[in-house]
Amino acid sequence: MKIDVNSIRVGDIIEHQDKLFVVLKTMHTQPGKGGAYMQVEMKDIANGIKINIRYRSSEVVEKAFLEQTECQFLYEENSDSIVVMDNATYDQFNINKALVGDKSQFLKEGLILRIQFYNDAPVLVTLPETVNLVVCGCESAVKGQTAASSYKPAILENGVRVMVPAFIEIDDVIVVKIDSGEYVSRVNT
Repeated sequence: MKIDVNSIRVGDIIEHQDKLFVVLKTMHTQPGKGGAYMQVEMKDIANGIKINIRYRSSEVVEKAFLEQTECQFLYEENSDSIVVMDNATYDQFNINKALVGDKSQFLKEGLILRIQFYNDAPVLVTLPETVNLVVCGCESAVKGQTAASSYKPAILENGVRVMVPAFIEIDDVIVVKIDSGEYVSRVNT
């Protein structure tokens, strides 16, 4: 589908030189001399290489039509692939783990993923903003440290190390931001 360059938004998938790119940043510029243009920073979906393209305001680009589906993460088959189940059809299929990227450490059985397909091939995997994880190890709180907000390191069930408040103990379930790996809150059970 052809769209006007001024309609490009962050997160859009566009076709450029027969490749798919995800838009990371856009900046519309009206110089004092010459025509207006749109500066677009994009990342190649296939290899992750970032490029900057300058489009004239009068140009059009091809926006890729992606089919999106919600899937449930089942398990990691090997170091390169994960198995997911389509929530609508209950079909199970493998996806390249590289599509998840460095966030794969937060994959947990039952986690709902949004997978986008282009020509029946998965191209983008989006994880939720947060995940609930069990604390497997942390230091005990020291008396007297509760006056100021102090944090201590904790190791979660997936092996990730995060800083948590002093009141968190082993076997507590906490909410963690997937993007930054930061503690959000404790889950009341």
